[in-house]
Amino acid sequence: MKGNEAIAHAAIRYGADGYFGYPITPQSEILETLEELMPWETTGMVVLQAESEVAAINMVYGGASTGKAVFTSSSSPGVSLKQEGISYIAAGELPALIINVMRGGPGLGTIHPSQSDYFQATKGGGHGDYHLIVLAPASVQEMADFVGLGFDLAFKYRTPAMILADGIVGQMMEKVVLPPARPRRTDEEIARQCPWAVTGRAASRRHPNVETTLELDDERMEQNNLRFQRTYREIEANEVRFEEYYTDDAEYLMVAFGSIARICLKAIEDARERGMKIGLIRPITLWPFPKGQIEKLSRKVKGVLTVEINAGQMVEDVRLAVEGRVPVYHYGRMGGIVPNPQEVLDAFISHFPETARQ
Repeated sequence: MKGNEAIAHAAIRYGADGYFGYPITPQSEILETLEELMPWETTGMVVLQAESEVAAINMVYGGASTGKAVFTSSSSPGVSLKQEGISYIAAGELPALIINVMRGGPGLGTIHPSQSDYFQATKGGGHGDYHLIVLAPASVQEMADFVGLGFDLAFKYRTPAMILADGIVGQMMEKVVLPPARPRRTDEEIARQCPWAVTGRAASRRHPNVETTLELDDERMEQNNLRFQRTYREIEANEVRFEEYYTDDAEYLMVAFGSIARICLKAIEDARERGMKIGLIRPITLWPFPKGQIEKLSRKVKGVLTVEINAGQMVEDVRLAVEGRVPVYHYGRMGGIVPNPQEVLDAFISHFPETARQ
């Protein structure tokens, strides 16, 4: 199935309580598949096409405040519209899952694939000092797997998580093993697992829970922000995920995420047949970023090339991790153009011509 379809199936099987979204290419199959599967008849899951992206993210905000497992999906300009709501959800310390199947920009740009939303996703696209947990799938299988992982991390740390997929992964079709189905949580389970949730207090007679992101006392607001930062440090310490290929003997390194990492791997396999010792690191969590592992590898290689379907965004985080030990270059295409393995290898050789003479 398509990556977008896999997300819809995985969400139902996870036991998600609600989806609130709006159609936009190239992610519309998520909503369309949910409508086709009609989970409201089998699990009671809500599937609602909102009147706009702004409405959809605020519905997620409301659902998340009650402890429900709710999510939304969109593509680049639609996620731009959701940024205020995402900032509210982060400030409210609420778990939610946001899916962005990226297309080219700026503006409406193109409906074709891109990775140009890296800054928006990893640096906090809305206002304030906040982060999202950002997962970058490179296959249809990971599109399915990261739904459960994203929800689990969001609830573990009470913070929104994002699946940041490029349009290739959303539209490509591969075999996929779907997760086992599990029931939605009962109201009693939610009350027990989410004591902060706004669920009414008639039965429990507890003190009222209040969900707000506004605090007019500066000292208390600073304490709120300090608490957020402690959570982010904990996430950085425990949740970094990445994959490595051919790094044991690598003399040079490529860094790539999402679909382009698969293209880079093919380019590296071709290069190794020519005696060029190149390794690859694929960040799976774009935030928290695997800066520690890249810093470690930078002490043994002679240079680094980041390959992205954008003008150069992740390259900044790679340079920060490398701290000037070796040169770091970027290669990318824009406007929906995806380079092939030979183009990637040619770009690598242009930056490190000595490798072609080995």
